Amino acid sequence: MHPLTVLGDPVRRALLDRLAAGECPAGQLASAARVDFGIGASAVSQHLAVLRQAGFVAMRPRGRERLYRISGDGFSVAQGWLDRFRPFWAAAFDRLGADLDREAVDRDPPYGSGV
Repeated sequence: MHPLTVLGDPVRRALLDRLAAGECPAGQLASAARVDFGIGASAVSQHLAVLRQAGFVAMRPRGRERLYRISGDGFSVAQGWLDRFRPFWAAAFDRLGADLDREAVDRDPPYGSGV
């Protein structure tokens, strides 16, 4: 599955947001998803499996618990794909910055103008 398809799901993005704070047990992730999205533990398990297969999260067992954490592999793939388009949006941001600079100069009188 394409990394942006994986990230396109709001439940998976919410899981990643929670994991950005650090490692978390699957049960806590399921409880939060139940509150936020009204889905059960089996649906969360499926979302976590997709995230694992795409390299966005890693899991380690601890007794009966499954602890999940962010993994950079999926993000690297997504970033690599997005980097192909960097020249297009970087140029747009450069133009925006230049426009904002011109607007600031037009709005603010130069020093020593007596105003």
